[in-house]
Amino acid sequence: MFSRRYLPSMPSLLALEAVDRLGSASAAATELNLTQGAVSRQLQVLEQQFGLTLLARDKHRLRLTPAAQDYCHEVRRALQSLDRAGLTLRANPNGGALNLAILPAFGMHWLAPRLARFAAQHAEVTVNLSTRLRPFDFATTNFDAAIHYGRQDWPGVDYLPLMEEDLLAVASPGLLKAPLGEANDILSYPLLQLESRTGDWARWLTHHGHSGPRPPAMLFDQFSTMTMGAVHGLGLALLPSFLIERELAENRLVPVFGGPVKSLGSYFLVWPKDLAPRAPLTSFRRWLGAET
Repeated sequence: MFSRRYLPSMPSLLALEAVDRLGSASAAATELNLTQGAVSRQLQVLEQQFGLTLLARDKHRLRLTPAAQDYCHEVRRALQSLDRAGLTLRANPNGGALNLAILPAFGMHWLAPRLARFAAQHAEVTVNLSTRLRPFDFATTNFDAAIHYGRQDWPGVDYLPLMEEDLLAVASPGLLKAPLGEANDILSYPLLQLESRTGDWARWLTHHGHSGPRPPAMLFDQFSTMTMGAVHGLGLALLPSFLIERELAENRLVPVFGGPVKSLGSYFLVWPKDLAPRAPLTSFRRWLGAET
C-alpha cells in the first residue's frame, strides 16, 4: 500500500512535466490539447495539495523551483515507467511477458537457437529481447533480467552462471598463409580487438610467455563486426570459440597460433535481488539452469 495524500492526479502531473520541459503553460496546453487556463489550474491544484510554491515566472518563461525540478525528475521517470508498462500490456495482453537485455553476439549464437525449446515448454511466456552492451540500473528500465559477461561485479543483482568462454586467435587464410612460428609474431600483423576488452591481446601474449605492454589494435564495439573484419583480412582477431564455429568449419578463418585460451570473464543471467521475481522470470531461470 501507499499513501494517497501526496499522490496527485494524472492531469496535474502531465501539466507539470510539460511545463518543465517546454517552459510555458501555452506550449504545454498545445501539447496536451488543453486550454492555457486548464493547465494553470492543474498547476494550482498541485501547489495547493503540497502547500508549496512550485513555479516562478522568469521573464516569459515558467521555471520550476529547484525542489520542484527534483520532484519533476521523479515524475518523469514514473510516467516513462507507466508508458513502458502500457507497451508491454499491448504487446502481450494475456500476461507473462519477460523483458530480457542481451549481449548481441551471445544472444544470436547461444541463446536464440535455444529459445524455441523454452517457447515450446512455456507457451504462456512472451520473451522480449533488447540489446544492452554494459550493466545498467534495473530500477530505471523495464527489464526483468539481463545477460552479463564478466565477473560477478554488477551491483544489486543475483547471478545464474551460464558458461565460460574460450578465446581463439584467428585470421583470414588470405592474410595468414600458415600458422605463426611463435606467439610474438602477431606483432607483425594488424590486430583487431573489442573496445570493452582492450587487454585481451596482452593477456594472450602473457599466456604464451611474452609479457609486455598492450599492443595497439583496431577497435570494434561488437564481435559480429570484428568477425567480419577478420574474415575480410583486416587483421588478426581474438574471438570466442563458440561464435566462430561456422567460420572455422568453412575455412573463412584459421587459427593463428596455439589453441583456445580461457577468458577472464564468464556469462551470467542476472536479475535484481531486491525485487520478488515474476513468474515468467522464475520459469525462464529454471529452464536456463537446465539448459546449462
